[in-house]
Amino acid sequence: MPDDRDKVVTKLPQQLCRELKIRAVTADKSIQDAVTQGIQAWREAGKPLPLIDTAKSGSFSTYVPSALYKAFREDCSTLKINFNQGLAQAIQLWLDANPLPHRSRPSTGARRVAFGNQKGGVGKTAMSAGVGQALAEMGYRVCLVDFDPQGHLTKQFGHDHLPIKGDSLVKNMCGERQADLRELLIEIPGESFDDRLHLLPACTDGFLLDAKLVSSREIRVKETALEKALGSIEREFDFVVVDCPPSLGYAMDNAIYYVRTREGEPEGNSGIVIPVQAEDSSADAYTLLREQIDSLCDDLDINVHNLGFVVNLYDARKGYVVTSSLDAWKSLGKPGVIAVVNDLKEQREAVRMKTPLLVHAPDSDQADVMRDIARRVAK
Repeated sequence: MPDDRDKVVTKLPQQLCRELKIRAVTADKSIQDAVTQGIQAWREAGKPLPLIDTAKSGSFSTYVPSALYKAFREDCSTLKINFNQGLAQAIQLWLDANPLPHRSRPSTGARRVAFGNQKGGVGKTAMSAGVGQALAEMGYRVCLVDFDPQGHLTKQFGHDHLPIKGDSLVKNMCGERQADLRELLIEIPGESFDDRLHLLPACTDGFLLDAKLVSSREIRVKETALEKALGSIEREFDFVVVDCPPSLGYAMDNAIYYVRTREGEPEGNSGIVIPVQAEDSSADAYTLLREQIDSLCDDLDINVHNLGFVVNLYDARKGYVVTSSLDAWKSLGKPGVIAVVNDLKEQREAVRMKTPLLVHAPDSDQADVMRDIARRVAK
């Protein structure tokens, strides 16, 4: 940290801190810059400000320019305002000046993000769920698509598979549609999501998808079926996030094709995020996935943007194998590793509680990492 900044350690209302994190991510600013701007606005206000209820407070720390920090403390003393109260007022000023933006539908259509890796257990579902939640916090309308017939994403939110005899994404993909897919969407509740986060649940008929697609006589239906099925849903959302199955079959081909860069769409607007772990089998799995992506791009003359790697369940205490593996992932260059998610308990607790991570533990380190990944994806 630069020498001209002082560390601020205090207690602030947890809800205020939470809103600060969300708005800072949305505005693509660091916490320390947001707090600095809030203090500057507080000093320039020139009038008494409404008191903030600081009864239910938790620890908070950041860095503020030294000269500004000293002047701010002196101002609080002169006005006979508790420092915690002054800082809370300053942060509230910044929040008021930086509301969640109104999101108009992108002219190029919904942005599409797949979380894919043929290796199971690397965190595809956790990343899909967490990043989708963080995007919804930022004001985007998000549809989470459980494209894995195992249905871990569906179960994580406390829902069952769609009935095998009813309608499903797979039936829509295979021309057996019974209803509009929008009728199958489930809203995921959460105060910070409002009504912006929805789930398209899995159905166990997904295990039959590859067999159905390979027997189709329609040209190119094997790769384009997912895009055709999700057409009506795209019109309702800013982001469609796909939790991919751990396979290299036609289902994965469809997911890869779906997140390609479409004509007229900026590069990086959509693409694939690859969750991995810091061990050798993840590297082997990525090599196979990379070959599949490259082959599909060559065959269909398309471009699929790699949005980056997320190294999940990282624990440096495990020694050389994990630390050297992380170094190897980082050495790949662009787009490189966009986040490292430590092996912490909050995600597992959220799954057990059938509750979104950002509802169960919104102030946890894991929640903050999800917000940072969402910020990078939404750039």
